[in-house]
Amino acid sequence: MLAAACGSAGGAPAATAAPMAAAGSKLDLRSVCPSPVVVQMNWYPQTEHAGLFRLLGSSPTVDAGQKRVSGVLVASGRDTGVRLEVRAGGPAIGFQQVSAQMYLDPSITLGVVASDEAIQNSRDHATLQVMAPMDLNPQVILWSPQKHPDWSTIADIGRSGATVLYFGGATYMEYLVGAGLLRRSQIDGSYDGTPSRFVASGGTVAQQGYATNEPYLYSHELPAWNRPIRFQLLHDTGYPAYPDAFAIRPADRARLAPCLRRLVPILQQATVDYARGPKPTNDAIVKMVRDLNAAQAYTPARADYAADQLRKLRIIGNGSNRTIGDFDMARIQRVIELAGPIFARSGRPLAAGLRPQEVATNEFIDPNIGL
Repeated sequence: MLAAACGSAGGAPAATAAPMAAAGSKLDLRSVCPSPVVVQMNWYPQTEHAGLFRLLGSSPTVDAGQKRVSGVLVASGRDTGVRLEVRAGGPAIGFQQVSAQMYLDPSITLGVVASDEAIQNSRDHATLQVMAPMDLNPQVILWSPQKHPDWSTIADIGRSGATVLYFGGATYMEYLVGAGLLRRSQIDGSYDGTPSRFVASGGTVAQQGYATNEPYLYSHELPAWNRPIRFQLLHDTGYPAYPDAFAIRPADRARLAPCLRRLVPILQQATVDYARGPKPTNDAIVKMVRDLNAAQAYTPARADYAADQLRKLRIIGNGSNRTIGDFDMARIQRVIELAGPIFARSGRPLAAGLRPQEVATNEFIDPNIGL
């Protein structure tokens, strides 16, 4: 369906409507889901969330002013009978955490929330994760192999004492310092999302990034650098948080349960379908980013690179079983143990006696859907 370019509010290209799902089938959401199903993202459209964007049909409407993309929710080529509205996050919502935004705006059905964010806000802005489109966190610490040929891990950076740039307040950085992998004296929370300081340093500094983005951007699309990049996944340092999982407000669980029993398997299958054939959705995402007037451009080559990395590094995958999108409660318990003391020291204690089942649930997961 997404082989056709997605249209803007100024006029979508002609497209053949998807046939309606049979009444009462697993793809019929009319009687069980709100319309639109509103999903609040934590950034602009990117391939990490391509399974979701695959559901927007062949000609979604882009509202650049509101930073939203909407269209018929199409699953496995069928019109589910409801609409889908995906809202950009990050700068589009003043860098507000999605979990907080969900409590400000009750029209949001699902929000994209990492498990450490869900743990952090378990007392005041609780969320419940219902499906994890990525099994591993694509966040990395990156560096120049030419400048630092002796580095192969984040621990090597720590031993060197080199500056590490990151967005201030990131929980994973407190973990890296607490685990002794980095020193507090070397971390610098003033990173603004641009490559300017990394380039200006000549690669002397290390920096946060994503395995699906910066390595290609810096090596192929940044004339001021255009040299190789190396990195280590944060996940591989022992911090097993699930990134960007779809979450609800716990108070909505009973009301949304009939919807989630059908919608979550649709999200699982869309993630599988994207992994098997990413190109049409990548092209649509690139156009969405352009039509949204996003803060940063997104190229087809970088989107294709990201799709390759998602599979190569097993960022999208079944994890320890044959199911995509489910949660390992032992992993979430480990994040509670690691992040809980960090949040307590910063004056953000967790909900009393927080258990993994209060952070995430596999209730709506279809165990038969996987790569």
